Amino acid sequence: MTEKVNIMTDSGSNAQTVNQAVAARIKEHRKHLKLSLDVLAKKAGISKGMLVEIEKGSANPSIAILCKLSAALGISVADIVNVASNPTINVISKEDIPTLWDGEHGGSAKLLVGTTGPNMIELWRWVMKPSEHFESPGHPPGTFELFHVESGILTLNIDGQTVELLEGQSAIAKTDVPHSYSNQADSDLVFTMSVTELHR
Repeated sequence: MTEKVNIMTDSGSNAQTVNQAVAARIKEHRKHLKLSLDVLAKKAGISKGMLVEIEKGSANPSIAILCKLSAALGISVADIVNVASNPTINVISKEDIPTLWDGEHGGSAKLLVGTTGPNMIELWRWVMKPSEHFESPGHPPGTFELFHVESGILTLNIDGQTVELLEGQSAIAKTDVPHSYSNQADSDLVFTMSVTELHR
């Protein structure tokens, strides 16, 4: 395999749990749709080698890869990492909330909960240490995100337009275009974010 697997989850049991959930769910949905590895890889725009490693549970796919796979399968990222809601109340235990991004200085992004796809809503909690940065390609058309800064300063770049959100401020942004989140301040940044993806 020539494509490098992007390790986004933290080390230890949480990463292993996420890997196994991701592997099982992707394989289950792929087989349910009767898609070959080649077809799903092409549909998702990733290499077959990457998909094989993910389904074996030996790769930690990035958030961007999970988004591509969930869109190709017609499900949500929350479905893949097993924190999706059911028709009745579904309580997610603290230890079952997956970390899907680790910053180079100790930051993290946790997918707190999400609905099932293809129409989906996700709730995230991000902690970013000074100088940490996360970039995302555009999500499917019509996707938007809501942000609320609990502490620190969030620098948002949405398709080349940059804005700073201060502690206590909130914002809504269309994220079907390239976008990024970063902490360019000297103190820690904590923010919550929801992602809404609606297919018509």
